[in-house]
Amino acid sequence: MGKVLIVVGLLIAAIGALIALGAPVGRLPGDFSYRRGNVAFFFPLGTSILVSVILTLVFFFLRR
Repeated sequence: MGKVLIVVGLLIAAIGALIALGAPVGRLPGDFSYRRGNVAFFFPLGTSILVSVILTLVFFFLRR
């Protein structure tokens, strides 16, 4: 359990550092944005797929 908490904490810190440095998280290809008048809709499909792949790999290597 301790290893999992350390890895999750490091992962959150790494994502925060990437966002602080200006990485285009949330503006990847495949992220849909619709704005018309005072209506806005944002669906981060590309970002969701990227996060899913990264978490799948992290949990795969933690189980080994």
